[in-house]
Amino acid sequence: MYSRAEITKTKQDFWTAFGQYMKPVPSAEGGRINWQNYKTGVPQVFFRMKADRGFASIGIEINFKDLELQELVFEQFETFRKMLHGTLGEEWDWQLHTYDEYGKAASKIEKKLNGVSVMHQDDWPAIISFLKPRIIALDEFWSNVKPAFEGF
Repeated sequence: MYSRAEITKTKQDFWTAFGQYMKPVPSAEGGRINWQNYKTGVPQVFFRMKADRGFASIGIEINFKDLELQELVFEQFETFRKMLHGTLGEEWDWQLHTYDEYGKAASKIEKKLNGVSVMHQDDWPAIISFLKPRIIALDEFWSNVKPAFEGF
């Protein structure tokens, strides 16, 4: 069992290592970017990366409180589904209106890697190898479609 402080420190160490690993990688538009805290520039649309005990994941999260607006944005992403999967080179899971442990609704388009743990440094290369190409591909996809989402 890990203490809360150990978990927090290990996760911070992982994200620091990931940030250092990604630092030399430019965005699709050629500029510097904070990969771990990717800014989409569209309110309530986030690119989320998680490294936890048992899995790592990356995805697009849509968090509008208004569920109709959330669904509208999700449908807008669906119009770009082929382009997204083509850029990623794989299919992702699409979930309209999922609810977290606090009852908050979000819609997600994500990919998970099971069987890895951020608490095991031996798994870090696998987690980084999972996250890196996908966040780069998401950035490339976003640089092409972002204008279609700026009205939300």
